[in-house]
Amino acid sequence: MPFLSRLFIRTALGYLVFGFTFGALMLTNKGVPIHPLLWRLLPLHIEFLFVGWTVQFVFGVAFWILPRFNTSRGNESVVWLSYALLNAGVLVAGLGAALALGNGLVLAGRLAELGAVVAFAINAWPRIKPFRDVVIPK
Repeated sequence: MPFLSRLFIRTALGYLVFGFTFGALMLTNKGVPIHPLLWRLLPLHIEFLFVGWTVQFVFGVAFWILPRFNTSRGNESVVWLSYALLNAGVLVAGLGAALALGNGLVLAGRLAELGAVVAFAINAWPRIKPFRDVVIPK
C-alpha cells in the first residue's frame, strides 16, 4: 500500500476516534450534565465523521486501488494538495462552526474541501478507463 494511502487512512481513523469521542461526550452530557458548552462540539462531531472520516478514507482506498496502467499512480503532488486542503477544510469548517466565528470561515473550509475533491479527481481521472480500452494480459 502506498504511503499516501496509509496517511489518508490513518488520518481518517484519527478523525473517527475524535468524532466518536465528541459524540460520546455530548451523549454523556445529555444524561449526566457535565457542562452546557459541550454542545458546541456538535459541528466538530459532524464534520469529523462525515467529511474527515468518510471522505478521507475513500480517498485513501481509491488512491491505492485505482488501476495503474503505466505502473504509476499519476501526479502525486496533486494528491498531497488534496490531503492538505481536505484536512485544512475539515478543521476550518468544524472549528468555525463550533466556535461561532462566522459563516465566512465555514465557507472557506467548504471551499477547501471542494478544492481537495477537485485535486483528487485530477489525479484519479486518467486512471479510470472504460473496460473496452483495457488490455488484459494473457
